[in-house]
Amino acid sequence: MGMAASQARFLGLTARKTNVEFEGQQINQQRTTLSNQSANYYNDLLGMSVPVPPSVDDYTKTVYTFEDGALTNQITAMIAQGDGTYTVSYLRQWKDDFAVVSATTSIVNTPDKENGPFYVGSTKLRDMSDAITYDIDGTTAYYNSEDQKYYTDPNFTAGTEVDTTDKTVKLNSEDEYLKTLSPDQIVNLQKEEEQYLSLLEEKYGTGNYLVRYVKDTTTGEYNPYFYKLSDLQTANYDNNGNSQSNINCYKIGSETKSEEVKASTGCKIEKDSSGRYINITIPQYDESGNPIADTGVTYALTTSTVTDQDAYDDAMNQYEFEKYEYDQTIQEINAKIEIVQAQDKNLELRLKQLDTEQDAISTEMDAVQKVIEKNTESTFKTFG
Repeated sequence: MGMAASQARFLGLTARKTNVEFEGQQINQQRTTLSNQSANYYNDLLGMSVPVPPSVDDYTKTVYTFEDGALTNQITAMIAQGDGTYTVSYLRQWKDDFAVVSATTSIVNTPDKENGPFYVGSTKLRDMSDAITYDIDGTTAYYNSEDQKYYTDPNFTAGTEVDTTDKTVKLNSEDEYLKTLSPDQIVNLQKEEEQYLSLLEEKYGTGNYLVRYVKDTTTGEYNPYFYKLSDLQTANYDNNGNSQSNINCYKIGSETKSEEVKASTGCKIEKDSSGRYINITIPQYDESGNPIADTGVTYALTTSTVTDQDAYDDAMNQYEFEKYEYDQTIQEINAKIEIVQAQDKNLELRLKQLDTEQDAISTEMDAVQKVIEKNTESTFKTFG
């Protein structure tokens, strides 16, 4: 190899070595960056809070109740006073067996949902605000139970009596239940329906209400089912007039009602040796709400534990949701760490390749260097 060729070869190897060193520096920088990313991911893992399932104990409390006849009372607050008495609040509950409650209904049919009439099966729903009248040989009449006479005037004005002698008195209704009642019974029924109407309007709002009576095959009694006219008018019906949407229906049934008694002062509470409350004495109060001395009534307290199941279920659902999010986040971070590790592994392999290449270049450079030295020495000897 000539001097010029050797020097050119040496310069080329030097350039290659420099490039390999530069690439190695770049790879080390990339690995440092990946290392920082990996550290950040691990810090994210360490910073995550592990979801903890709710404890039933957190949603369970001790409840004190006492009975007062048909009333069940649950104490909601007991605040000790400086004079040794307590200010007590409690929830009073009782069962109302004559309450309006929801009921299931059959399909309602109507030829005109704006104006009616409305039917359930073959039974026509009757508007409870309409008076029940009679037909007396073509004359519409109203029955007065006080004098047991019929009048053309619904106000039973004197002089509007209808003579029923030798005349047919017929009920102006095809209602099977009404047909089983005497005129006096129908009057009482309408008074009863006024009470029904009052209950319906109090609970479900004012408006016209319709009724149908259904016979109980076991007892033989007829039970009323009520519909609000506005619900019937706004329901969806098919082309045959059959209801397609749910229509609210009501009946008379049992319902638990409650009333909270707030801040009853001057109450006395007795404890047993374990500190458990066993008796409560509630005084009577004057018109100003002040306790009257020596008028207390003592009730035995019943202790029980009650779990707020709805609140516990909500907390458990929240835990399941948070656990799902936690698991998903863990999986996502682990996936990112695996990607970083794979990238770092590839860079490590490339760095080893560069190290091998650099060793080969260094070996070759040493050989070329020796050739150059030998050529230089030979040249100087020639001209020496």
